[in-house]
Amino acid sequence: MRFTLMPVLLLMIYTACAQPGSSQMVDNPDFDKTIRSYLSFSVPVITCKDLASIKGDVTLLDARELEEYTISHIPGAAHVGFNDFQDSAVKDIPRDQPIVVYCSIGYRSEKIGEKLQAMGFSNVQNLYGSIFEWVNQGHPVVARDQETMDLHTYNKKWGKWVENPNITKRTK
Repeated sequence: MRFTLMPVLLLMIYTACAQPGSSQMVDNPDFDKTIRSYLSFSVPVITCKDLASIKGDVTLLDARELEEYTISHIPGAAHVGFNDFQDSAVKDIPRDQPIVVYCSIGYRSEKIGEKLQAMGFSNVQNLYGSIFEWVNQGHPVVARDQETMDLHTYNKKWGKWVENPNITKRTK
């Protein structure tokens, strides 16, 4: 479950800049406003653009429920869930390993990120806009190691933020 990552120093510099009050971090200003209303920024954020350009090792964790993850997920991501998150899901990850957590928009992943920080993980980031912004920017998602155009959008209300016309929206 490795992804390529920039040197940690560059990541830390970016993180310091990508906090509340920073300029818009997703393409849609209304989506950006919605995301900001849900996040407390207790976990540093990383943009989809920056995640996609990383050179090095990072562990990707999907904080959505298994049904959502099974429909599609970011390549290389491990499912840890939200409602049933267990410490054992991350027991083999070194505490200083760069970790990026994501969900649909970033709320659930921020909460899992907080748990990881409390467990002693020192390099945790929340993917701002999460998988919705990931596909909006045209990045791939996979199911059973094959690229797919399907995405679980949680429900119709949240699905409106998936604006990529090539994505087939799936819900509960």
